[in-house]
Amino acid sequence: MTDDRKAVRRVAGTGVPLRGDDIDTDQIVPARFLKEVTFDNMGKYAFYDARRDDDGSLNDHPLNVYSGNVLVVNDNFGCGSSREHAPQALMRWGVEAIVGESFAEIFADNCKSLGIPTVTLDADAVDEIQTRIEEEPETPLEVDVEKERVTVGETEYDANIGDAQKEALVEGIWDTTALMRSSLDLAKETHDELPYTDW
Repeated sequence: MTDDRKAVRRVAGTGVPLRGDDIDTDQIVPARFLKEVTFDNMGKYAFYDARRDDDGSLNDHPLNVYSGNVLVVNDNFGCGSSREHAPQALMRWGVEAIVGESFAEIFADNCKSLGIPTVTLDADAVDEIQTRIEEEPETPLEVDVEKERVTVGETEYDANIGDAQKEALVEGIWDTTALMRSSLDLAKETHDELPYTDW
């Protein structure tokens, strides 16, 4: 059943070009911030070290320069540990979709669980989009999840999104916690029928 309240069929806004292959989750959120009890403050820790010079002042990192909601990345983005703090930080910073050459599988799945599409394009297309944003930061950028298409200004690119992610986002069933809450009666019924849950 489609939940239109949670469906993510398209994301529109502007982009943030973040160049570099193999950007891992420790760069996205340094390990020392994982001790937070909740994800509430994660947004301010996104790329915390990369965004600062040795004296602590903000530098010209893309997250300091651009204010877009669509991150445009290169190859193997989100590799490293499986920490869900990384997509939580990006979401709370303001990222609503990520376009890239490829993503670490667990990172992409963690993004899906937050309603953040991770859409892939070939390397030339990604470079072209990053350059366009760098030259014209206010260029409109749209990710169409249903049609698997990325539009930058007047230019359209055929994109790819995993079938499971696409279905979850389009049908509005990406929020597994909400799904479990809405199915508590069914879960209790199943629980009561299982012989090994008597304790």
